[in-house]
Amino acid sequence: MDLGLTRSVTKLSDGRELIYYDETPGHDRSAADQRDLPTVSTTSQLRRDVLTGEVTTVAGHRQDRIFLPAADQCPLDPSRPGHPTEIPAADYDVAVFENRFPSLAGDTGRCEVVVFSSDHGSSFGSLPVSRIRSIVDVWADRTAELAQRPGVEYVYCFENRGVEVGVTLHHPHGQIYAYTYVPPRMQKMLEVATAYHESTGGCVACDALAEEKAEGTRVIVAGEHFTAYVPYAGRWPFQVDIVPHRHVPDLPALTAAERDELAAIGKDCVQRLDALFDGAMPYIGSWYQAPVATGRVESHLRWQFAAFRRAPGKLKYLAGSESGAGAFMNDIRPEQAAALLRGEGPAS
Repeated sequence: MDLGLTRSVTKLSDGRELIYYDETPGHDRSAADQRDLPTVSTTSQLRRDVLTGEVTTVAGHRQDRIFLPAADQCPLDPSRPGHPTEIPAADYDVAVFENRFPSLAGDTGRCEVVVFSSDHGSSFGSLPVSRIRSIVDVWADRTAELAQRPGVEYVYCFENRGVEVGVTLHHPHGQIYAYTYVPPRMQKMLEVATAYHESTGGCVACDALAEEKAEGTRVIVAGEHFTAYVPYAGRWPFQVDIVPHRHVPDLPALTAAERDELAAIGKDCVQRLDALFDGAMPYIGSWYQAPVATGRVESHLRWQFAAFRRAPGKLKYLAGSESGAGAFMNDIRPEQAAALLRGEGPAS
C-alpha cells in the first residue's frame, strides 16, 4: 500500500535513526543534530524466570533517563536556538526515532519513540482525524519494517498517557517495542486463538465481536469497518476494544478505507474517555497484532484502551490480587461502563 506520507530518514549525533513522516512533500529535513551526544550504551539483558518461564528485561542504564522536565525543556519539541532536542527540525508532523534510553537494543530488540505532533500542548484526542490517520500509517509502516529485522518476533505499538501510568514526558507521543520473543499476554492470546481455531475452524475474536454486536449493551461505536466496545470480561474500569470487522492479522493489512474509519473511531473513543471525569483520562493504548512468524491465521488485530480512573479522583490500582496473583478485579460492570461512554447518564 502507498504510504501516503513523505518519509525522510536521517541520523542523530550519536548515530540513532530519526525518521520524519511528512503529510505534504517538499520539507527540508537536512537540519543536523547540534548536540554532542555520547554513543548510546545499553546493558539490557533478557532473563527468564525459572518458576514461571516468563522473561524480564533488566535494563539498569535506564535509571538516568529524563523524568518530567519543565515544558520549555521538553526533548520532543522541535529544536530552537539554545534548545536542541531529539528532533533537529524547527517543525514536523510525525517523527520516529530510536529511544535514547532503550529497554531493548541490539540482540534484545529495539525501542522507538513515535512523536504525534510538534505541539507540546496537544494530546491524542485533540489531534485532527487527518493526523491520527497519518499516525496509523506510521504504526503500520514501522510494524512492517521492524518485523523484517533479524530476531524480532513481535512488534508492539502503544501509548502511555498520564503520570498515573508512569509517563515521563508530557509531549504527545507513543512507543514501539520490537521484541525478540512473544510477550506473555500476547502469547496467551495466541494460545487461546490457536486452540479455538483448531477446535472450531473459526476465529475467537470474530465470534466474540459478533456476539458483542448482537448483544449490543456493551457497544460504544459501530462503523462500517470497526466496532468499539467494552469487553464482557474487561479488566479495567473503562476498557475499550476497537476491533476490525474483517479478519486481519496486523496494522499493515488494513486497507485505506479501514484506516480512515479507524482514525475517526480512535479519536472518538479517546474523547469519550476524557469526557467522563474532570481532567484527561490516564490510559494505556495497546495494539495487539499477530506475531511476526506464528499465528498469522489465528490472530485478529485489536486496539485496546485500558483506562485507569474509575471515578473522579479515584484510580484503579493493581494491588494484591492483580499484581500478586494475576487475577483482576473490576469495580465497574462493563455494561455500565459502556453506557457511560455512550453518554447515557452522568459518570460521577
